[in-house]
Amino acid sequence: PGQLRPRQGDVLEALLDERDGLVAPEVRDHEIRPLLVEPLERLYEGRPDFVLPEFRKNEALAFIRQGLQDVSLSRPTLKWGVPVPWDPDQVIYVWFDALLNYYTALGYGTGADVTEEFWPPFHILAKDILKFHAVYWPAFLMAAEIEVPKRMFIHGFLLMEGHKMSKSLGNTLDVDEVIEKFGADALRFYCFREVSFGQDGQISPAGFESRYETELADQYGNLANRVLSMLGRYRDGAVPDAEAEAALADEFQGAPERVVAALDDAELTQALEEIWKLVRRLNAYVEETKPWELAKDDAAADRLDSVLYGLAEGLRVTTLLLHAYMPDTTGRLLDALGESGRALAEFGSRGGGQPLGELAPLFPKLAPA
Repeated sequence: PGQLRPRQGDVLEALLDERDGLVAPEVRDHEIRPLLVEPLERLYEGRPDFVLPEFRKNEALAFIRQGLQDVSLSRPTLKWGVPVPWDPDQVIYVWFDALLNYYTALGYGTGADVTEEFWPPFHILAKDILKFHAVYWPAFLMAAEIEVPKRMFIHGFLLMEGHKMSKSLGNTLDVDEVIEKFGADALRFYCFREVSFGQDGQISPAGFESRYETELADQYGNLANRVLSMLGRYRDGAVPDAEAEAALADEFQGAPERVVAALDDAELTQALEEIWKLVRRLNAYVEETKPWELAKDDAAADRLDSVLYGLAEGLRVTTLLLHAYMPDTTGRLLDALGESGRALAEFGSRGGGQPLGELAPLFPKLAPA
């Protein structure tokens, strides 16, 4: 058995303070009376985005409103666990012990206490442990007068062949094999792109390869290759010092703000779709303007500068937006574009003149089976 950390003991003492009426003295198993139903309801009412997505919040509220029963903070039958200091025949309930670690671990050990830096947190957790995190945990914290988390985002399960992945069923995706063949960036992109974050969703090797080919290789990778190649061929490998055409610039207006707003609401899939609209628009712009035709006409040199600048700038801004999803791949492309920063940027915020670097294919085509 382990031992309570000093801070865990402080929280436990606060929770079991009889002066607050939280303990039923006649209950031997150290139970807490029905857990702060009204404060929990006020928490959810005052912070409608405390638990996302909304349908998960409604699940938590339904559990609260059906009437909470006493929850025991100890168990008498287990032979392992942290012993209750005043009753060696009892051990601390594992979920209570586990939840406390979110808070107590920040001030534990020989290093600096980083509680102020990291608390309150943003929790991301699976739907099958919703009750413990969205009901019990804030109740514990409020009882101990500790600030509750900023938000909780509840995600669903990735399904294969219609079922939650399971070793016993054998319906698993070999993550190591996928990463070795395609890289972690491609797998991360696929999971967020294929399944709306927060929902259960079906994935498959065939679905992964389809996304890889059509979106990563054909749309994004090919776009990067075409833009860099045209800048090398028509402008000696440098971004022209020009202004982008309004037809393209308008499409990027407010794009970083839209993506950030979606990310702030933990809408990772929706944010990625906002970014991918820009990828599709840049590809369409290449076909609309036909830089290879403009390059044949000396009188169109200024327009070619505007088109190529817009493509380079659009690719830079889009790649910065994608960096959180595919850090390694986008990092290589940003380096080739002469972009040393990784912060989001507005379209047109950088002028021309940057020399471009070499870039190997970002997403090599799959060999025929």
